Amino acid sequence: MEGRSQWGTRAGFIMAAVGSAVGLGNIWRFPYVAYENGGGAFFIPYLFALLTAGIPILIMEFTIGHKYRGSAPLSFFRMKGKKAEWIGWWGIFVSFVISTYYAVIIAWAMKYTIYSFNLSWGSDTEGFLFGSVLNIADNPGEVGGFVPGVLWPLLLVWALTFVILLAGVKRGIELANRIFIPTLIVVFLLVVIRAVTLDGAVLGLEAFFKPDLSKLTSPTVWVAAYGHIFFSLSIAFAIMITYSSYLPKKSDITNNAFITGFANSGFELLAGIGIFAALGFMASQANVAVSEVASAGVGLAFVVFPQIINEIPGMNGIFGALFFLSLVLAGLTSLISICETYVAGLQDKFNISRTKSVIIGAGLATICSLLFATRGGLYFLDAADYFINQFGVAAIGLIEVILIAWVFRKLGVFEAHANEISDMRVGMLWKICLTVITPLVLGYMMIELLRINIMKLHDTDTGTYEGYPAEFIMAGGWSVAIFALVAAIIFTFFKWNKTTAESTDYDNR
Repeated sequence: MEGRSQWGTRAGFIMAAVGSAVGLGNIWRFPYVAYENGGGAFFIPYLFALLTAGIPILIMEFTIGHKYRGSAPLSFFRMKGKKAEWIGWWGIFVSFVISTYYAVIIAWAMKYTIYSFNLSWGSDTEGFLFGSVLNIADNPGEVGGFVPGVLWPLLLVWALTFVILLAGVKRGIELANRIFIPTLIVVFLLVVIRAVTLDGAVLGLEAFFKPDLSKLTSPTVWVAAYGHIFFSLSIAFAIMITYSSYLPKKSDITNNAFITGFANSGFELLAGIGIFAALGFMASQANVAVSEVASAGVGLAFVVFPQIINEIPGMNGIFGALFFLSLVLAGLTSLISICETYVAGLQDKFNISRTKSVIIGAGLATICSLLFATRGGLYFLDAADYFINQFGVAAIGLIEVILIAWVFRKLGVFEAHANEISDMRVGMLWKICLTVITPLVLGYMMIELLRINIMKLHDTDTGTYEGYPAEFIMAGGWSVAIFALVAAIIFTFFKWNKTTAESTDYDNR
């Protein structure tokens, strides 16, 4: 098997880690989560969550990857054998599922970058998305034929991803992030600068930053803060363990974690300013409150924002192109990191070349993603995204922390390893965060998610998510979440190559 790759520079690793953390959710999810949960007051639980869960888990995952020098499954196997390995595979298969539909959203953003120049969506932006662009099927579960306007940009997204992954860690992933991340920052800064100069921008910024301190007494606000930090930083996806395994032996793990965490939060704040300045403009144009135009997710990006772009006086096409280009760049850096988890996992487990691993892993993901380029693709995307996030990512994080802190009792070992190579030392406070605060909050978050989901089901006629038919929910939702766990267990039973499993190229103290 090829020797383990390494990052060329520390800056290259940090850009890759930041590129993974900064994704579509930073732009279309964080601003609305903050606004809905107290505005400026939300930054108190947000910062607390970052310091007590986000960065501590980042330090832990950076340490795991760096110490055991392997993909997530190999690192967990070297940590505690097969009784831990399945956690790594679970994260990898969750990442695999996410990559299949994440690529499609990037493809939409590519299309909209081009549409922006002549405002192709017209005045009916919702009808344009669901009709002209997606040609959405009438019923959930109905696949229909391919939508060429989605299929071709999707294949382009995968072609770019293949080229970057095949080039390797240093000449592919690191080089791509050195180009994409600075470009993303410049492009989005231009979007923000234009947005804050629009009439009514102050209304949006006031809505975003105005603190509602009464919200701080609500447990759901704190859960929202922890939940967002958890999903935003790419922890429990096997990504950060994989990326840190490529670090040189002398690497400042703790500082890298702080830089990654705060860089991600800095971009989220920038995104909040840009998005709400634009929403304030839209609200003032329509003479309505900001609350009536504020939204998140696909609707914000592909329905509301085109409406805003229509109204911008002067060079609105360029503004739109810059906004959607920022989505493409943020999406690509995250997609590359997501795919790298299973590329590295296959390479380690089956002792194959990187080229074969990329062809097998990214090739299968490409084939699976074709489902989302059909007329029924949006329904499948909605169900898969909901169930894999609600019953995959959060559960992995909770189980990972509990096993490492309470069952395997490895925090002391990781503390010693991180302190030996880092300028900033971790200690008792770090261990308290991971043994007490994080498990309690994640446990409560899981209970809240279950409660909210059960209540949602009672609000629909069919008793299923979004009122979708039960058969569709089983096939497109529950089966996806169950697949990730079952596949993880199955892959754990495959034997490791003896040379890989017993390699001395890691710290086994």
